[in-house]
Amino acid sequence: MTGAVDLSALKERATTPPPAPSGNGAAPSAAGSGLAPVVEVTEANFEAEVLVRSQQVPVVVDLWATWCEPCKQLSPLLEKLAHEAGGTWVLAKVDVDANPRIAQAFGVQSVPTVVAIAAGQPLADFQGVQPEPQLRQWLAAIAQAVAGKLSGPPSDGADADQPEPEDPRFVAAEAALDEGDLAGAEAAFQRILDEEPANAEAQGALRQVRFLARVQSVDPSAVAAADAAPDDIDAQLQAADVELYSQAPEAAFARLIGVIARSAGDDRTRVRTRLVELFELFDPAEPVVMAARRKLAAALY
Repeated sequence: MTGAVDLSALKERATTPPPAPSGNGAAPSAAGSGLAPVVEVTEANFEAEVLVRSQQVPVVVDLWATWCEPCKQLSPLLEKLAHEAGGTWVLAKVDVDANPRIAQAFGVQSVPTVVAIAAGQPLADFQGVQPEPQLRQWLAAIAQAVAGKLSGPPSDGADADQPEPEDPRFVAAEAALDEGDLAGAEAAFQRILDEEPANAEAQGALRQVRFLARVQSVDPSAVAAADAAPDDIDAQLQAADVELYSQAPEAAFARLIGVIARSAGDDRTRVRTRLVELFELFDPAEPVVMAARRKLAAALY
């Protein structure tokens, strides 16, 4: 089966959270810690990288936007301090335009907004740019507040290089994919999530399988039909699916961003939600996704 989404990624096993794309200031895990100091967080991995991770160490959530000039001052400083900390706390970067539900959950009124999470709960927050001395004091206060209350970062043991055994649940799901049984694969990934709601790998896999299942039922002439009816929201959504599946993500993203720019209310929300879902089928560092996010921000603001 071919299409816009590379399902081979489902066969990769990650025993620790992947580092965020290098273009966003992330780095490999710090020495002596199994944690990457900076991670790119989306609605897909928020629970695993923020709520679950905060049971180990404080997670500092940086809510930013590409158009925000103060963010361009604050984010690099936070990244610098996160790298210095060596995994004793994690910086979680959230693009609010690409992840509106996270912004809504935090009640973001302006960016930058920074929130410290510990044990799954907000601990402290601030808005706007802060000088480095004040940031260091703020982080020190957080460290003091959580001292002895969290499990701490995982350490790199002597057998850290040993491969993790295959999870039989994923093996079964991938076997269904290999056989073209999308319904069976969806059910298998859903069973994993029923047991582990925070399993980010299963969340991503399920999202991809559902996209493939959805696009199978779309008429290949959907693009022409949508071009003939620019105000038909259902037609535009179907056409974007076909374009993405046909290896034309730029066209799919541009189509939906155009609909967002000329729509309002529930229609706009519906199309924006679908666009975010399509973004999540790709690595956040993919140039086509980053370019589309910038265009989306311009359309919204």
